[in-house]
Amino acid sequence: MKKFLAFLLITISFTATQESEDYKIEKIEVAKENATKEILPVVKESNVKNVILMIGDGTGLAQISSGQLAIAGPDGLLHMQTMPVTGIVKTHSSDNLITDSAAGATAYSCGLKTYNGAIGVTPDSLSCKTILELAEENGLSTGLISTSSITHATPASFASHVVQRSMQEEIAADFLDSGVEVFLGGGVKWFAEDQRTDSLNLIGQFEEKGYEIILSGEQLINSSSDKLLGLFAEDGLERKEGEPSSKMMVKNALGVLNTNDEGFFLMIEGSQIDWAGHGNNVDYLKQEVQDFDEAVEAVLEFARQDGETLVVLTADHETGGMTMQRQIAEGDSLEIFWTTDYHTGIPVPLMAYGPQATEFMGWRDNTYVGIKLAELLGVGELPILH
Repeated sequence: MKKFLAFLLITISFTATQESEDYKIEKIEVAKENATKEILPVVKESNVKNVILMIGDGTGLAQISSGQLAIAGPDGLLHMQTMPVTGIVKTHSSDNLITDSAAGATAYSCGLKTYNGAIGVTPDSLSCKTILELAEENGLSTGLISTSSITHATPASFASHVVQRSMQEEIAADFLDSGVEVFLGGGVKWFAEDQRTDSLNLIGQFEEKGYEIILSGEQLINSSSDKLLGLFAEDGLERKEGEPSSKMMVKNALGVLNTNDEGFFLMIEGSQIDWAGHGNNVDYLKQEVQDFDEAVEAVLEFARQDGETLVVLTADHETGGMTMQRQIAEGDSLEIFWTTDYHTGIPVPLMAYGPQATEFMGWRDNTYVGIKLAELLGVGELPILH
C-alpha cells in the first residue's frame, strides 16, 4: 500500500510538472493607485448619424481585466470599461471554430461568415459589400485607423476584396478607388514604388487623387487636407519617436470626418494587442491596451459632446488563451498564464455607448454587429453580394 501511495504521489507530481510546462507564466504589476471613473449613462434613443467601430484585435476579458489592474488598479476602470452597455460575441468563421482576423473582420464589415484568410469575400470567393462602402455610397465620410499596416487583415476587410490576407500589395491598390477619406497606420512598403514588386507608385497615385501623404506624427498634427494617407512605419507601427499614438490618429481623423453633415463611419483597430498575445508578452500587452484605451477616451469624449455618435467596441477573437491565475505576495502583482501562442475560440466582449447602444446587449454572433450597424446608420441591409 505504501509503495502504491508513493507511486501515486510521484505520478501526480510528474503530471503537474508536465502541465505547468505547457503554459507560459508571466507576472503583471498591479497599479497602487486606483484611477476611478464613472460608468457612462445610457443615452436616450435617437437616430444615429455617425458610427465608430473599435476593434481590439485579440482582446478578450483577460486582456482588458489585466490591463485594468496594471493601469487603473483593482478598483479602477479603463475608459472602455465605462461604456454602459455590454454583451458577448461568438467568433467562429465559416470553416473553423477558431477564427482569424480576416474572417473575423469580414463578419463585421460584410455581415457574413467566411473562411479564414478571406478579405471582404464570401466562402465562394465572391466580393461582399462592406458597411464602409455602403457609407461612401450614401454620401458619408469614412476612415480606417490601425496600429498595424493599414493593409493588414482587419482594416483591409472594410475596403478591399481579395481571396487571401497575404495579398497586401493588391489590398493597397484596392484602397485607391475606395473613396475612403482617412487612412492612418503603417505600411509604407505596400505603397512605395521602390518597395512594391510591381514598382507601382501608389503614393504618387494617392497624391494625384488629392490625398495628403503623412509620414510622421508632427506632419499629422499640422495636416490641413480633407483626405489623408498616413503611413508612419514600413509595416506595423514600431512605437518609435515621431510616430503618432492611436489617440493622436483618432483626434485628427475625427477632425476631418466630422466636417461632413451627412455623417461618417470610422473603424479603429488596436492591432498589436493581438501581437502581444501571440508573443505571450505581458509588458507589450499593457503598452498596447493603454494605447488603445487612450484612443477610447478620445472617442467617448467626442461621442458625449456630439450626441449622435454610436460607439461599439469589440474584438475579432482572443489571442493567447490568457488567464489571470495567482496573486503574488500581498496583491502587488498577479501571475498571468498563457495557454497558446495562437487564437482561441473564447467569446469576446462587446461594449457600446451612444444612441441605440442597447441593440448590442446579450450573446451575439459577430455577423450581427455589422448587420445592425449598417441598419442603424441607415446605409443598407447587409449582407450584399457584388
